[in-house]
Amino acid sequence: MRDLKIADSKIFSVKKPLLYLLGVLLTGCLLTACSISYRFNGASIDYTKTQSISIADFPNHAPLVYPALSNDFSEALRDLYARQTRLEILPSGGQLELEGEITGYQLTPMAVAADSYAAETKLTITIKVRFTNHVAPNESFEKTYSAYQTFDASRLLTDVQEELCATMITELTESIFNDTVAKW
Repeated sequence: MRDLKIADSKIFSVKKPLLYLLGVLLTGCLLTACSISYRFNGASIDYTKTQSISIADFPNHAPLVYPALSNDFSEALRDLYARQTRLEILPSGGQLELEGEITGYQLTPMAVAADSYAAETKLTITIKVRFTNHVAPNESFEKTYSAYQTFDASRLLTDVQEELCATMITELTESIFNDTVAKW
């Protein structure tokens, strides 16, 4: 019986340091895990270095002009950065700068039907963007973005243009956001 007690005390004396070490490791892991931050908006901005962005109005220089497009696009871009980042949005002089112009607003007949008329029409918006990063100049770029939507050719553009433009503006602004601050 006494031999059993000695064996149990030896096992317990070996287990005690292991339990202590396991406790220390577990506590260390928990503290380390608490310091990890996750961003669900996709932005990868070091706010200690970058605090502001200026987003200029994007004028419409397309041959075919939809008057509301310039304002709708510029405001949607500002709204996206305001919602998804902590950057201060400035009219000019930001550490990050976005500027450009709408260069295309084009209708293209698609999918010819049996009667030789177009069954669908494609509406395409093209935007030229210049991004300047004054904090990390090597990340600056100039790029053209394009988005399109199709609609039934029997419908008038004026009936569908607001809805189609809203969809394309969302697609375009998200692409610009991803290329500038999300780095996807």
